[in-house]
Amino acid sequence: MYKHVVELFVVIVALPSIAFGQVTFSKDVAPVVFSKCAQCHHPGGSAPFSLLTYRDARPHATQMALLTKNRVMPPWKVHPSGEKFIGLDALSDAEIAIFDRWLADGAREGDRHDLPAATVRTGGWQLGTPDLVVTLAKPYTLAADGPDVSRVFVLPVPVDRLRYVRGIEFRANNPRIHHANIRIDATPASRELDEADGQPGYDGIIVRSAVYPDGHFLGWTPGQAAPLLPRGLAWTLAPNSDLVLQLHLVPSGKPESIQPSIGLYFTDDPPTKTPVMMRLSNQDIDIPAGDAMYLATDSFVLPVDVEVLAVQPHAHYLARGVSGTATLPDGSSRTLISIPDWDLRWQHIYRYETPVPLPKGTTVGMRFRYDNSASNPRNPAVPPVRVPWGQQSREEMGDLWLQVVTKTPADRQLLDQAFRAKWMATDAVGLESLIRRDPNRASLRDDIAVLYMELNRPAEAVPHFEAAVKLKAGPAPAHFNYGTALAAANRFDEAVTQYRSALALRPNYGVAHNNLGTALLQIGQPEQALAAFREAARVDPHLEEAHLNVGLVSRAVGDFTEAAVRFRRALELNPNWVTAISSLASLLAAAPDL
Repeated sequence: MYKHVVELFVVIVALPSIAFGQVTFSKDVAPVVFSKCAQCHHPGGSAPFSLLTYRDARPHATQMALLTKNRVMPPWKVHPSGEKFIGLDALSDAEIAIFDRWLADGAREGDRHDLPAATVRTGGWQLGTPDLVVTLAKPYTLAADGPDVSRVFVLPVPVDRLRYVRGIEFRANNPRIHHANIRIDATPASRELDEADGQPGYDGIIVRSAVYPDGHFLGWTPGQAAPLLPRGLAWTLAPNSDLVLQLHLVPSGKPESIQPSIGLYFTDDPPTKTPVMMRLSNQDIDIPAGDAMYLATDSFVLPVDVEVLAVQPHAHYLARGVSGTATLPDGSSRTLISIPDWDLRWQHIYRYETPVPLPKGTTVGMRFRYDNSASNPRNPAVPPVRVPWGQQSREEMGDLWLQVVTKTPADRQLLDQAFRAKWMATDAVGLESLIRRDPNRASLRDDIAVLYMELNRPAEAVPHFEAAVKLKAGPAPAHFNYGTALAAANRFDEAVTQYRSALALRPNYGVAHNNLGTALLQIGQPEQALAAFREAARVDPHLEEAHLNVGLVSRAVGDFTEAAVRFRRALELNPNWVTAISSLASLLAAAPDL
């Protein structure tokens, strides 16, 4: 009898704690989940499970309390001090305490009438129904085991006219897709690499022709969907362009089907302002095994005033602390971003709530620290091994991307020109590193040679074009490129040999005939040069340079009649060509009857 009385007493005194002050899912937990967790944890979302209902959340109550208490979730890695970012709303101490108390109170549902309305998603698309959806045509099968995979996929975009894009949304069909870098390739280069591989996509790096469009970030990490761009900031998509996806894939222990989609959102409003994409980068990274304090830095002095719209740090497993700073001309500094506990699994594009103004003369800089010791829990190598720079996950990178806008189009042009030279020089360092490890990769040789030509360093381009000729078994364009680099390096006799090799393989190669003529002039053979220019104009009647060159040589040898005909033809093809106008004018001044 006494036993039953005691049990009844316990039940009676427990009732007030249930009715007053107990944390429940409906009243306390759901509002936090809906505002801070639902972007990933919804049906079909990037997270492995949904948390939108009590039935979904209850089995994960312990995980929710533990991971939020340790600030593992939500995975906002950026330090809360400094600039504020859109959507970067970490849990407060009070919100973390709610999950802990909910678990302690028995993880009860509570009164369903207290449940707030959850965000309604349109077919799983966070930004609404897209205007166009493109999907990988054939699924790629990710192997069950092995290291993480970095693979590039190419998705043709079926548009037949120029379109203005105000946003894209990446949709992963499988949680083994860890993150995606996305570019646009208006050339067939990426498509050709994809087609040459026996499976969907290809292994390797994103080719140089695949770029961020008009200074805009394109990428994806779980839960992330960049907001649609405001009016005037859309980017242009040309017909026959491809979306190029570099996916980081993580094996699960069983074969996985990878078939992502991308939704595109169009607008009829053309862009009125075009951002500039800047990338601070260190491509000379070479981290010794065991080094726990390896540093990679880079900086750039702004030649104009800018506003920073967004930043994106990028590194791999060994990075630990990542930061970007701005040192103003007066010596003061601003922290653009600081991530003291970098984690490859949680990369984001961070967009400022308010653009950050930086005056001309500001030094923007990055400082990345890497830990290649056994004490780094994210080090994939046990024991640690030397890790060089490279785009594969087993290698390391150190990039800080900044999206900025300038006050005027002239300022934008100045900034773009100044930064492009630095960008190309940095890429050359990285490509040289890759070539030292893989000297027989023709595409790398072509890429770096073209870079050196753009940097006006033809002597450094020559050996790479030479290697490409040998590696490709000598197609006509390879000989042409080699000849062009030799000519730019003032090695005209050798250039003539390469142009003739190109023409032996492709007799109707108009520009090769034209360049051959230029090289022949340089070595004192004007008659042969004139024949080469005439042949260039014959096989390619629209090659205006060939007609001008025929005219210049004809005038030099006294054939004013042909010179006049050729100058006029060049002007028909390009009416505003100053060189052709002045050449014809000077000829008519000397021979007005022409």
